[in-house]
Amino acid sequence: MEDTNNEPQLNIELDQEIAEGTYSNLAIINHSVAEFIVDFINIMPGVPKAKVKSRIILTPQHAKRLAKALAENVRKFEQSHGEIKDYEQPPIPMNFGGTTGEA
Repeated sequence: MEDTNNEPQLNIELDQEIAEGTYSNLAIINHSVAEFIVDFINIMPGVPKAKVKSRIILTPQHAKRLAKALAENVRKFEQSHGEIKDYEQPPIPMNFGGTTGEA
């Protein structure tokens, strides 16, 4: 069968270390006029200090696309597996500056 799609193909490489992923149970989101910064953190119960495990910097346009893609994937997940329960968690004191939103 011949490929009739004339769009260029994007070859995405995923090396083993990145493929293993990094667990995160907190995301801190800061933004400026030019970018969104998402810090992924793993907080352990009873441990008063946590490190940022990964930081992703996005343009506002890419941040909006990511938000739409996440919303669509959550919708599809819930269609297949039922509603994701959002359990209340105690507020986590934030000690960085900037405009911050929790995810």
